[in-house]
Amino acid sequence: MTDDSHWDEKAPGVLRLPSGRLIRGRALRRPLPAEGPRPSYGVYLLGGQPPDCDWESVWLRWPDFRLPADRDRAREVLREAWRRSADERVELACGGGRGRTGTALACVAVLDGVPPGEAVGYVRRHYDPRAVETPWQRRYVRRFS
Repeated sequence: MTDDSHWDEKAPGVLRLPSGRLIRGRALRRPLPAEGPRPSYGVYLLGGQPPDCDWESVWLRWPDFRLPADRDRAREVLREAWRRSADERVELACGGGRGRTGTALACVAVLDGVPPGEAVGYVRRHYDPRAVETPWQRRYVRRFS
């Protein structure tokens, strides 16, 4: 996975899933990295409309420190992000890049085969030690399948 359609796994925020798929988590409060490729598909986890971008994207209404407003839609959107990460540069992002982004990354890890009870730990080890910030976000991941 070193061609132009994938992330550099050493780039900031890039998480390698057990299958080898690469997906990037990011904080929207920070500017995009000046160098390197742009996403080809983004999932933006925000309580309000995300900023415009030059790539295909989807907005998943997800208020800060909470859970997705529509859990069925969240499952569909995260499944699509996982599916597309096999061949595209997919990023998941919220304001700070930890709580909602970490929760979504952990759910994608479950889709990739990580047991639900281990997914938060997986994301904390391989993405950010403070990912998945609230008890209800951790419970959401454990119940995600």
